[in-house]
Amino acid sequence: MKKWLLLLLTSAGTARLRFEILPTFLFTSVLQAQTLNQTDDGFRGIWYHIGKLDNEYVHKYSGGLGTYPANHSPFAVYSPQANRTFFCFGGASKDAKPSLLHEISYFDHITGQVARPTIVLNKATDDAHDNPVLNIDAQGYVWVFSTSHGVERPSYIHRSRKPYDISAFDKIEPTYLKNGKQMPFDNFSYLQSFYQQGKGFFHLMTHYERGMLKYGTNKPRRTIGYITSNDGIQWSAIKDIGTIEEGHYQTGGHRNHRIGTAFNMHPDTEKGAGLDYRTNLYYVQTDDFGQSWQNAQGQQQPLPLSTPQNGSLVKEYRSAGLNVYINDLTYDAKGRPIILFVTSKGPDPGPGQGPHTWQVAFFNGKQWEIHPVTTSDHNYDMGSLYVEDATTWKIIGPTEPGPQAYGTGGEVAVLISKNQGKTWQKQISLTPNSTFNHSYVRRPLNAHPDFYAFWADGHARQPSESSLYFSTQKGEVFRLPRQMKNAFERPIRVNP
Repeated sequence: MKKWLLLLLTSAGTARLRFEILPTFLFTSVLQAQTLNQTDDGFRGIWYHIGKLDNEYVHKYSGGLGTYPANHSPFAVYSPQANRTFFCFGGASKDAKPSLLHEISYFDHITGQVARPTIVLNKATDDAHDNPVLNIDAQGYVWVFSTSHGVERPSYIHRSRKPYDISAFDKIEPTYLKNGKQMPFDNFSYLQSFYQQGKGFFHLMTHYERGMLKYGTNKPRRTIGYITSNDGIQWSAIKDIGTIEEGHYQTGGHRNHRIGTAFNMHPDTEKGAGLDYRTNLYYVQTDDFGQSWQNAQGQQQPLPLSTPQNGSLVKEYRSAGLNVYINDLTYDAKGRPIILFVTSKGPDPGPGQGPHTWQVAFFNGKQWEIHPVTTSDHNYDMGSLYVEDATTWKIIGPTEPGPQAYGTGGEVAVLISKNQGKTWQKQISLTPNSTFNHSYVRRPLNAHPDFYAFWADGHARQPSESSLYFSTQKGEVFRLPRQMKNAFERPIRVNP
């Protein structure tokens, strides 16, 4: 509890001051309700940490996490109608202890300039799990979905006042169906937004349930599911996909009408958190907007999946004692899924629980093939997978050691495969000789060659400034300006 000085209005309309002891969450929720619609003067990413450690690595993971986590998408969307790539990020306020700002901007592919970002919302936290995602509907309205880490803070939805415009956003009051009644839709986590012409929004998301577990009645289960809406305002009921033990982290992808999700499972542990021992790799897909679900082989999968051994299992890693961290899911031209993920021997940073092995799982039409790609030095080294033609695949991610060794991220490189993921080689290093580590390299939806990957940097051990970057398909890297004097400015080229 904290004591706050309140300005109260009496029945006579006069004001009086009074000290009251109020719950902290009440004050926080008031701040969170503010829609700002303010123009920022540059691009400053949020720095975040979690999991304090008593060793040289300091945190389980930390750094510049403005494009975190892998379970949020998209952070960037190319619109051919506007010829702009719209992108959002977790920004940092200028306070001594920065607060998370939900910001949005765009890169104009005609002028080669970026717009000063609009601060849509101050989330009143520094938790990068609350980072926003965006999407664009059939009319060109830009939607910003403000997620929450668990149930302690509310979630929000905003829509641009004009199509393809970021100058002002209106707060939506969405509802969803629960037990036959329309209820406020004000809490969602780990959101991945898909939009289909004529059908509307399809969102993969996580919600939290207690009292479900064998061990620890107060531990929440991370239940993964999906929810749909034709207008972004009235939403369906949440329908569960996975309810195995302590839950899951999922990462979705789509091609045409196919939407799929790759996920791991969190064991129900007597001590500690199951998420620290996330394991196994699963995959299911829908071709009819969630009406039915199949595995990659086309076999129907009754949802929710509730046991570790089920028809969606791609690879069992639990018996080998391996953790599974999913980075990306995409498809080839035939609609066959490809999953990018990292395996390791445990949750702690450092070489002791390595190697941290990047792998691709590809369904070849008959069975899953799993091939190693490379190794890096951290569980949260996150990159994205690109299918460029029938045989050429690329990974853009922090696969090389960075200045803060064994910290989140590293130096970003482009890896290429010419045989559908069977073998890989490095094509180019994008960020050599950096001051900070880079991580969470994101693939824009409908990625344009001139804005092909999007990420942030930051010190992997201690609070620091964090800048935002993008690269072209050719490997040119640009930093978004931290300070802008004009409404539009050119990004800063940072490699030859």
